Amino acid sequence: MVKEIIIADSSELILRGLKNIFSDIPGNNIHLAIDTSTLDKYISTITDPTLIIDYTSTGFSLEYIVNIKFQYPKLKILAITPYTNAQTIVQAVQAGVESHLKKECSIKEIKEAYDATLRGEKFFCCDIVNQMRHEQIDINKIAFKSLDPNPIKLSERELQIIQFIAEGYTNSQIAAIIYLSNHTINTHRKNIMKKLGVNNTAGIVMYAVKTEMVRPNQFSFKQSSENNG
Repeated sequence: MVKEIIIADSSELILRGLKNIFSDIPGNNIHLAIDTSTLDKYISTITDPTLIIDYTSTGFSLEYIVNIKFQYPKLKILAITPYTNAQTIVQAVQAGVESHLKKECSIKEIKEAYDATLRGEKFFCCDIVNQMRHEQIDINKIAFKSLDPNPIKLSERELQIIQFIAEGYTNSQIAAIIYLSNHTINTHRKNIMKKLGVNNTAGIVMYAVKTEMVRPNQFSFKQSSENNG
């Protein structure tokens, strides 16, 4: 039975190298995508492909992974990226990546990861497993969240409060600035976290940075205990 593989990366060198690795496996039909438009075409026309992708390469992103996984929930995804921090790997798995390797991994590990992904299993290279242990993250508890790619709908007031939070203001300080009660600010904070799918202040700050509401050097980490939740 022919196995369809799509390899997506902005580097032609990486594309050709991975193609050589998977060409050694009998029965593979390989397609190369150097950009999202080519990848979109392949995913929409090829039956039951396995996607091997560097979502950190130019033109690709985790947001793109969320979108294609939302459209094609049965698509199997193996990510092969350069060094990536533990939190990004967690986000990748939540976005729909089944298996994850670093580009420094051996050919043996790449093939093992591919076989595991085909079987519907997760596979992480040794470097990533050790990285997760160091960050005290249980890799077995990370799950796909079936994320909705539609934009998060936040009110003007919520956006204002997010910016204040990201800049290090406490609930009481925000309340004083915009003439609301602490209770109202706390309610807004809880609603914001629910909409963003986060459970602490750090998640709100990361959203603010990601959406360019604030710059990383604007962070204030001298926050009171009321902002630690």
